Amino acid sequence: MPYLAKILVYPIKSLDGVEVPQAEVLSSGALKGDREFAIFDVQGKFVNGKRHPKIHLLRACYTSLFGESQFSISTKILSLKIPNYNLPQVFNLDIEKQTLATALSDFFGFSLTIEQNSLMGFPDDTDSPGPTVISTETLTEVASWFPGMSVDEMRRRLRANIEIAGVPPFWEDQLFSEPNKLVSFRVGNVLFYGVNPCQRCIVPTRHPDSATAYPDFQKIFIQKRQATLPEWVKSSHFNHFYRLSVNTRLPRSESGKILQIGEEIKIIADIN
Repeated sequence: MPYLAKILVYPIKSLDGVEVPQAEVLSSGALKGDREFAIFDVQGKFVNGKRHPKIHLLRACYTSLFGESQFSISTKILSLKIPNYNLPQVFNLDIEKQTLATALSDFFGFSLTIEQNSLMGFPDDTDSPGPTVISTETLTEVASWFPGMSVDEMRRRLRANIEIAGVPPFWEDQLFSEPNKLVSFRVGNVLFYGVNPCQRCIVPTRHPDSATAYPDFQKIFIQKRQATLPEWVKSSHFNHFYRLSVNTRLPRSESGKILQIGEEIKIIADIN
């Protein structure tokens, strides 16, 4: 039986994620607290892993980020380990965004700001801002393509929000159909629309701690993904095979609902 095995949110876009037992759905369809904050340069562009590999050297953890009783963000305390500092620096994101921006400006060597969006966060795909979906067995299979790489390292490279267990590799490829069609499915009582397979960027090619590039990562990935693509997959989305995990949308009716570890996942139907 497919079930929800992990929920991961990434409070600051491009920094480390945090695993949580529950997550609330926002009216936008995003998970509360996911990519709620982002780092911008003076041109208004994201300071992220795509453009600045140095960001991988930062280690972030979050203290009392999620309220245990109400399953929502209560306090936003960031502990950030910055290279060349002996101890982590601690920031309250509610009131110390400018202090954090100053510390990160010193690290990157240029001026930046920290922005917040509590309604949708800062997803890469604003048309489909719902949680990205992958299965544990897919992560296991893909990690095996790269000798010496662990499943957790692959998880950190791909940075999906929802992980499904109890299914074979690439089961989640059922959660998208032809272009202009959606696949409806439920996680517990939360309705999702699966949209398309996520186009990957340069970030998965790098080690999540050191930013070191894995030799020929993209070439190996494309060859293996094409060779292992299930026969039943709707292939019209695959203009190339550097795609993995599923982008989603959630209707406004799901706002305020809670996703919880262990809930069953059921595919409903394709819709136009």
